[in-house]
Amino acid sequence: MISAARVIARTSDAGAMPLLTLDEFFDGNTEEESIAPNQWGYGRPPLSILAGRLRGIERRGDVAWVRVQLHPETLDLEEVAAEAVALCTAADEVTCTGWIEGLESSGVIPGLVGDHLDVPPVPEGMAVWSVLWD
Repeated sequence: MISAARVIARTSDAGAMPLLTLDEFFDGNTEEESIAPNQWGYGRPPLSILAGRLRGIERRGDVAWVRVQLHPETLDLEEVAAEAVALCTAADEVTCTGWIEGLESSGVIPGLVGDHLDVPPVPEGMAVWSVLWD
C-alpha cells in the first residue's frame, strides 16, 4: 500500500490528490476501515474480497481502468483513506451497478468525485463512473 507521505508528495499545491491504482491502494493494505469504514462490519466484504472484485472488473474487455479516489482527510490525518472507486468503462450505470452488487456501496454516479491528478485517458465511447459508499 502506498504511504500517506507518498500521496502527500504527489498531491498538487491546490490539493488535488492522485488517483491510485488498485495495487497502490490494496497491496499490503490491512486497514479494513481505509475504504467504506461505515459499511465494514455491516455487510461490506473484507479488503481482500473487495480488491479481488475490483480487479475482476478491471480485467473486463469493456473496462479501460479502475482507480481509487482518495478522501481529502488523507492529507489532514496522514492516513490513506478512500472516498470512492472510479471505473472507466463502456458499460452503462445499470451494468456497473450489477458489477458492484454485494459490496454494500451506495451505487454509482457519473464522473469523478472531486479533483484528481494522474487521471488516465478516457477512451472514446467510454465514461467514468464512481462507486460510492455513504
